[in-house]
Amino acid sequence: MNITNITLWSEAAAFPILSALTLIPLATLVLVMLIPSPAVTLRLGFVGTISTFLLSIYLMYVFNPDQSGIQLYEHYQNLHLTYSVGVDGTNILFILLTTILALLALIYTLTTRRVSDRTHIACLLGYEAILIGAFTAMNALQFWLWCFLELIPVVVMTLRAGSGQNRRWVVALLLQHWGSGLLMVLAGFLMLGFGLMVSTDVLSFDWLVLKNTDVKLEYATLIFFLLLFGFAIRMPLFPFHAWLPVLAEQGTVASVGIFLVSLKLGIYATMRFLIPLLPEVAEHWAWFVVTMALISIFYGALLALMQINFRRLLAFAIISQTGLIVIGLFDFNTYGMEGSIILSVSFGLATAGMLLSLGMIYKRTHTAFIPRLGGMFDTNAAIAVLFVICALSTMVMPGTPGFDGIHLLIEGTIKGQGWLVAIAILFGNVLTVGLLLRAFQQIFIATPRRSQEPFANTRHASSLPSPRNEWIIAIIICGSLIATGIHTSPWLHIIDQNIDSISNVYSNTGTHYPDTLTTQPIISKDN
Repeated sequence: MNITNITLWSEAAAFPILSALTLIPLATLVLVMLIPSPAVTLRLGFVGTISTFLLSIYLMYVFNPDQSGIQLYEHYQNLHLTYSVGVDGTNILFILLTTILALLALIYTLTTRRVSDRTHIACLLGYEAILIGAFTAMNALQFWLWCFLELIPVVVMTLRAGSGQNRRWVVALLLQHWGSGLLMVLAGFLMLGFGLMVSTDVLSFDWLVLKNTDVKLEYATLIFFLLLFGFAIRMPLFPFHAWLPVLAEQGTVASVGIFLVSLKLGIYATMRFLIPLLPEVAEHWAWFVVTMALISIFYGALLALMQINFRRLLAFAIISQTGLIVIGLFDFNTYGMEGSIILSVSFGLATAGMLLSLGMIYKRTHTAFIPRLGGMFDTNAAIAVLFVICALSTMVMPGTPGFDGIHLLIEGTIKGQGWLVAIAILFGNVLTVGLLLRAFQQIFIATPRRSQEPFANTRHASSLPSPRNEWIIAIIICGSLIATGIHTSPWLHIIDQNIDSISNVYSNTGTHYPDTLTTQPIISKDN
């Protein structure tokens, strides 16, 4: 039996901090919908997002990185319903990222005409609460319920604030993909719980119970693929990616920051529910997952190079990045998994910065087509600086958090998969570097192919993006990337203990040895 250490919230904090992180934006949402004044609802929105961000800082303060296991644990049960939340090195950075990007998304809203739309502000708050609830859930069905509720703000914001002409078709496509993914995940979770009941006479979907009970599941392979394909849709991973470029092109940029965090739910769920709960099956089918991930890396990068719409370009870049991160998870060693978490957080913040910068360009030019842009560096300095710093972070340049993340991932891949897969990852990353450098040159440096009148189609000067708000967004994102990139050690220390406990499960099976150089690779048996 695997034993997981548990620290109750009362032992480390003055109040149940994880529940408060979810309840604050939900309570603010209710107030926003009840108060008709646009000015008051906007202030309430900032009060809610800033309070949640400050609370996430307090969460980082009370979290003990030297202690493994679940911390600040809350568990309530009544009428056969269970509510349990907790935090460890696997999810704490995602919670901090959610609160930062929720605040940035609201600041970005100040640059759009949605600033007086209380429904839109309420959706942003609800989205933040849902993501925090999902990341902190320690119950499989509780996690699934939050993922199901996420459809509400995504659909509402796409229909109300999307920039495309086929928003209803986009929503239908999204519901088709996400709905099928949710059904597969639900089926997998139900089979996990009832499989446990067959062996122990205890029906439970609690993550701690599922992890700490060594049970041979009769349909473990089927459960693995149900969960894998369901999570792959959310990442998204090839070939389950078709919805993302369409939603990126037709949806709203105002919510893109926290939407990018929601894409990381698939990565997080794989690390939380798939790899620890089904270790033998995950190890047996790792070659299949790694193959899909390698295809995602090159497919996403090559398709991105072919795009003339910058939103679709970044959507395919995300698909390429997802493949890289998934390989790190299935290295089954500390280095690869740590690198995947660091890259997930780094890419999430950097890609959000690039999309927000391009969203501000769209508000000026009313176009998302790269050939129609050019020469925008001189007149849009804040946007250009934001884009280039975020692009450099995505390129895993020195001084950014991605630099340490990619080194850990490559080292873990060499040990877990062999040199050939590691070289393929590096080559795929070079393609990503090329497409981002080309996009920056075409948008900000190159001479425009047509004469531009950026503000000619804007009816009111008050609706133009504010340079002050642009600089605020640029300073927050660029400062966060540079600060964490220069000093990555504290973040690695936070996630180290819990990743060790996961990788040790695999090192004990006799196939992977994360602390030695005698690893047997999965893909290439000759290395």
